[in-house]
Amino acid sequence: MATLPPYDYQPLAYDGPSPDEVLALRKEFLNPAIFHYYKKPIMIVEGKGQYLFDETGRRYLDGFGGIVTVSIGHCHPEVLAAIDRQNRTIQHTTSIYLHPEIALYGQELAAKMPGDLSVCYFVNSGSEANDLALLMARAYTGNYDVIALRNAYHGGSAGTMGLTSHHTWKFNVPHSFGVQHARMPCVYRGQFSTDDPDAGKKYAADVAETVQFATSGKIAAFIAESIQGVGGSIVFPPGYLQHAYAHARAAGGLCIADEVQAGFGRTGTHYWGFETQGVIPDIVTMAKGIGNGCPLAAVVTTPEIAKALASRIHFNTFGGNPVSCAQGRAVLRVIEAEQLQQNSWIIGGMLQQGLTRLMEKHSIIGQVRGMGLMIGVEMVLDRGTKEPARDACAFVFERCKELGLLIGKGGLWGNTLRIKPPMCLTQADAEFMLEVLDQALSEI
Repeated sequence: MATLPPYDYQPLAYDGPSPDEVLALRKEFLNPAIFHYYKKPIMIVEGKGQYLFDETGRRYLDGFGGIVTVSIGHCHPEVLAAIDRQNRTIQHTTSIYLHPEIALYGQELAAKMPGDLSVCYFVNSGSEANDLALLMARAYTGNYDVIALRNAYHGGSAGTMGLTSHHTWKFNVPHSFGVQHARMPCVYRGQFSTDDPDAGKKYAADVAETVQFATSGKIAAFIAESIQGVGGSIVFPPGYLQHAYAHARAAGGLCIADEVQAGFGRTGTHYWGFETQGVIPDIVTMAKGIGNGCPLAAVVTTPEIAKALASRIHFNTFGGNPVSCAQGRAVLRVIEAEQLQQNSWIIGGMLQQGLTRLMEKHSIIGQVRGMGLMIGVEMVLDRGTKEPARDACAFVFERCKELGLLIGKGGLWGNTLRIKPPMCLTQADAEFMLEVLDQALSEI
């Protein structure tokens, strides 16, 4: 039986309502479409570093980072100190007044961006960031149509649902009008595999073909996650974004990189996921790990494109509030000070090597893929037919929880384990994770 690494921390005593009572309250008073993980829902009441604690004090390794939201570890002391300092002075000022936090944060975030990407818009969520990016692209180009990718997820608002093509999350909203979806560049299930050195170029050709469905053959934007998150940690073949961006720009469009899950050093090799493809987008959207759990998101673009929105007032009541900006600035400092990008590369490499060894042992693993600490393990009933092993994936997912490991699952067929922990994961944590997965896979 795998054992969690030693950890010198005693969680606080819990004296609130029971999990059953909380579940009953959710069912009575909350959104009926809200979902929870696990057949027997787990109640998390405390977090510290890479670990989570339930109401009984039981410790779990967080292998999913609150859906890739906790980037530097739960309740990091520097983040807590920054929040406390700001909360003790002023919690909210709108952008109609000057405040140093938002200005300094804009400067520090822009310093992380390549090229002319230097103008920051602060909002509250990834959905809102992608909505704003669409508005920006349409205002700048004068075009309306947008190309997104199949299997993509870009948010839960009406506008971003139009971009999304992952059936689990998508409603048939009117905002789907004007959005076309190009072929997903998946070298595991797609027409072109890793054996084809031109796979990226060939998949990108579908972007050019999709342009013909746009009004007047012009588009406002091409948007893509740098690595598909909800879609199952799909890593694009080399050269894909270079060619896709070229096709989009030839059709009058801007290129939008959705870094909501892949950004802030998670890939290990680069700070931003799009950099792994050797491109510079026109607009970058980011959320989740940007603030390590607070409602913070951003859109970064060039001064020229930003002028397109300057003809009207752009205002966001809570976007860029001092507390969120203080937290975002602390996250940037911790990533650098604790070398978490480098840690993502080292520990992520260990995990992928270990998972590849498990693939040799367990034939139900069809592919291990990812970069740094953004990893997907796709499970199949047969490696030849690649029939999705959805039930087996659900079993492993549930069994890992019982053994003390919390991970995610996703992909078009729900057959991919998603491993995206806080970037402070240690070697001992990685070894525990591999032991748990080995045991769970052995029990299928």
